[in-house]
Amino acid sequence: MKKIISNAYSKAKAKLSNLCQRAVIMAIAAICLLLNPMGALAQTLAGTGYDAGTSALEEVATELVKYVPYVVNLCYALAGIVAIVGAISVYIAMNNEEQDVKKKIMMTVGACIFLIAAANALPLFFGIGG
Repeated sequence: MKKIISNAYSKAKAKLSNLCQRAVIMAIAAICLLLNPMGALAQTLAGTGYDAGTSALEEVATELVKYVPYVVNLCYALAGIVAIVGAISVYIAMNNEEQDVKKKIMMTVGACIFLIAAANALPLFFGIGG
C-alpha cells in the first residue's frame, strides 16, 4: 500500500512540476508579447509609405557588402586552423592505432572543403566579385 501511495505521489509531483513549467513559459511569452514595441513602431510608420524601409534596407545592404572581404579572409583562416588541428588529430590517432582514422581524415577534409566553398560563395551571394 505504501508503494502505491509513493508511486501516485511521485506521478502527481511530476505532473505538477510539468504544469508549473508550462505556466512559467506561458507567462514569459505573454510578458514578451505585451512589452513588444513593434505595435507602436508600426503606428508611427503607418503614414510614411515604404520609402523609409526601402532606404534603410539599401543602406544595410551597402554596409554589409563592406564586411564580405573580411569574412572571406576569416573563412580561409578558419580552414587553415581546422586543417592544422585536424592533421595533428589524425597524426595522434594514427600513432595510437585507433580505428577511426579514416573518419577523422574525412571529417577534416570535409570541414576544410566546406569553409573554402563558403568563402568562395559568399561574395557571389551578395553579388560582388566574379
